[in-house]
Amino acid sequence: RVALAHVRSRFDLDGRELHIHVPEGATPKDGPSAGVTIATALVSLATNTHVRADLAMTGELSLIGRVLPIGGVKEKVIAARHAGVTNVLMPVDNKRDYDELPDYLKDGLTPHFATTFDDVLNVAFPDGLPTTAYQPSDADRPQ
Repeated sequence: RVALAHVRSRFDLDGRELHIHVPEGATPKDGPSAGVTIATALVSLATNTHVRADLAMTGELSLIGRVLPIGGVKEKVIAARHAGVTNVLMPVDNKRDYDELPDYLKDGLTPHFATTFDDVLNVAFPDGLPTTAYQPSDADRPQ
């Protein structure tokens, strides 16, 4: 719900109704770490822009666009390596967890660390997004 609410607040979905089904059988704590991934997929849909194919990402997303820390960094990096991606994106608050991983898990990977959803968008869409669809988030405005 948070990912959809955040994307709706910043992107024109042309009045489309969206329903995202997350099965109840999932482990309750597993869902939030997919927030930035779900929101990025929704942005891709709203803007008809492809997400870079060599990227794995994780991070909980707040309503104002902050990227919050997650658990299981080691397991997620192993899964990314197994999938053959070369770039991994995770919350900046998980940088220490990533840095503490053995070198053999990090070799060949380029890490990216995000504080805000705009940081995620800059990595996921390196060529940018159509400017007509995009509104900056509150998290990126000076306080």
